Amino acid sequence: MIALVGFIMIAVIVFLLLKGKMSPIVVLTVIPTVAALILGFGPLEVADFIKEGIGTTTSNGILFIFSVIYFGVMSDTGMFDVIVNFLVKRAGNSVIAVTVATAIIATIAHLDGTTATTVLITIPALYPVYKRMNIDTKILLCLTGACMGVMNLLPWGGPVARAATVLSMDANELWHMLIPIQIIGLAMNMVLAVLLGMLAVKQGAGAGKGIAVETDEKKKEEEDALRRPKLLIFNLLLTVFLIAVLSVGIVTSYVAFLVALCLALAVNYPDQKLQDKLVKKHAPAALMISATLFSAGAMVGIFDGTGMLTEMATAIMGIIPDFLGQFIHIIFGILALPLGLCIGTDAYFYGIMPLVMQVGETYGVASLNTAITMVIGKNLALMVSPLVPATFLAIGLTNTELKDHMKFSIPPYWIVSIIMLVFAVVIGVVAV
Repeated sequence: MIALVGFIMIAVIVFLLLKGKMSPIVVLTVIPTVAALILGFGPLEVADFIKEGIGTTTSNGILFIFSVIYFGVMSDTGMFDVIVNFLVKRAGNSVIAVTVATAIIATIAHLDGTTATTVLITIPALYPVYKRMNIDTKILLCLTGACMGVMNLLPWGGPVARAATVLSMDANELWHMLIPIQIIGLAMNMVLAVLLGMLAVKQGAGAGKGIAVETDEKKKEEEDALRRPKLLIFNLLLTVFLIAVLSVGIVTSYVAFLVALCLALAVNYPDQKLQDKLVKKHAPAALMISATLFSAGAMVGIFDGTGMLTEMATAIMGIIPDFLGQFIHIIFGILALPLGLCIGTDAYFYGIMPLVMQVGETYGVASLNTAITMVIGKNLALMVSPLVPATFLAIGLTNTELKDHMKFSIPPYWIVSIIMLVFAVVIGVVAV
């Protein structure tokens, strides 16, 4: 009975999240609560389950609030624009240099972990260059998405925070384990950039072979009013120091972001009204993600408190052949990208992952191993999935059809994800 209710609950959660009929906050809290009540648990017991679950997500939720606002403010100061302009200028008329610069810019732009921000920093800046040099804009989309996927392994990236929530561990701690995999992913993206640059040259790309694109002057004036070019060195040093502190892990991650945000606002925008305006500007995205994490914590608490996952895993064990059980994390690691295309982020991490982890545990596969393998491929599916709003923003900015973007980008994304998975196994981050 418990297993049956659990399967129905996951099916309903995945269905509602895919349909987008309800907010993830509502889905992840209400559906598990109803399931627990159906199983005979009292309201007070369910409330305790939720309390325990939310307690495991608090640090990650606070991390999201301050990290998203911090990088949003850094974007307002123009720190990313200066880097973009420098790299584009250095690329000059070399097609391969432009594609490599694209990968570097997208990588740096995604330091904030926010997909829409990365798209709006990278694509508008480089789209005119691609059109002027007659480089296929699908290459711009492909490289932007690949770099976003690898950079999303940062602790304030949505997938890592969600996986950490399911694991009941700190996102920064999980990131430290993922750093070697992230490094190889970044290296593969640079190789991909060179190969796509060579492809563009074969297709006839080059200086003076395309058309010029007009810019939105009004929007540019509004953005220029917030720029702080004289404080570029300060902002760069502050960001580098912040990332260094996070890498070492000497203080709690959200404390580091809180202090860095306060310093950034105080130095760049000493006026209180402007500080409040900027915080309010970036707060909606930050609070929405954090609220979703807290509601996911409630779901995880109910999962654990009712024992649903254990019962569901036991039922699945009766179907999976024993010789495949010990490799279930590798199987789902390979399938993570196609699954990520079809299943939304919340449904994937809060519906599918906990179940796979529980099944893996019964075959001696540590939940941490399963989480790492499933995070890698899902991340690479980030900006090629029709379930991600930033995908439509990106294809809209480049006037590209979704089907064309998917056909072009999915094969290299999948190859990169599998190489990262193999590397994780080789270095022992993922045990087999």
